[in-house]
Amino acid sequence: MAESTVAARCACEIREGGVRKAVGVDPELKDRNQKRLRRIEGQVRGLQRMVAEDRYCPEIMVQIASVHEALRAVARELMRNHLRHCVSHAARSGGAGAEATYDELIELLFTTTR
Repeated sequence: MAESTVAARCACEIREGGVRKAVGVDPELKDRNQKRLRRIEGQVRGLQRMVAEDRYCPEIMVQIASVHEALRAVARELMRNHLRHCVSHAARSGGAGAEATYDELIELLFTTTR
């Protein structure tokens, strides 16, 4: 996709190598998500220990569900931010860029809900 097309779709910018970088992320949101992800990392290490120690399977499954829900909380925050910035910008801009953003959003929704 050409750089100008992406810029018309969204407020995010293209960096060298074609990598898109979010520019509309609230610093408090970023900090919250980073703290959550570090906590999730610790939970996953705990799961590894539980498996290594042959802990009771239902106990492990409960912890897996906890990690899953924590990841979903991060995903919700990221989705909310994406809708507020990228999707709303594309909707205001209209045209082919908006259509591409809508397609991207639909694909994202169906990819993340499998």
